[in-house]
Amino acid sequence: MDSGITVTGTGQAQAPADLLRIHLNIGRDAADVSAAVEAVAEQTEAVTAALSGQGVAAADLRTSAVNVYPHYGESMQIAGYRASHSLTVSTADLTGFGRLLKVAIDAIGNDLGLDQLTFDIADKSPLVEQARQSAFTDARQRAEHLAELSGRRLSRIESVVETRDYGPPVPMASPSGGRASADIAVAPGQQTVESSVTVRWAWDDSPSVRPTPAP
Repeated sequence: MDSGITVTGTGQAQAPADLLRIHLNIGRDAADVSAAVEAVAEQTEAVTAALSGQGVAAADLRTSAVNVYPHYGESMQIAGYRASHSLTVSTADLTGFGRLLKVAIDAIGNDLGLDQLTFDIADKSPLVEQARQSAFTDARQRAEHLAELSGRRLSRIESVVETRDYGPPVPMASPSGGRASADIAVAPGQQTVESSVTVRWAWDDSPSVRPTPAP
């Protein structure tokens, strides 16, 4: 006999973005590993200095990946090496994308690539709570409706499992090189936090309590 009902509810909350992240890639090809790594280190210092000159704090610059790998030519012989350094720049200036990208490109030219641009919210806690509350309310409403349709009543909650989704980043194309315009406009839009709550209720199989008729 079925001892209860399990229902999944969903909810979401939205707010304007207040944080911009620029994901840069600095790469250089060379005949040997040491030359490639040294060149990328120098280019990284140049980009970091340029961004610092625009007010980006050291704490807002983060390495996300470092790679070194060989290039193969004919007969699968190693023809050279490529080193790369992925750098994430965070800023609360949502209008600063074009300006920051321009100074980075001006610093090292075609050795700079733009992997992607993402918007975010620095403190998602209030949105998480709103989305969770909405998801739980949705789950209860669904369960109550299903219980009504089946002629049953809900009793105690036996389990709750939550999952969350902050939504995908917004991809941007890589620059083709040369000088970039400082007036590139981007639209932060609304950021969405989604929550999914799976709740299991036991059935209430106790007899219904009927009011005593008035004498």
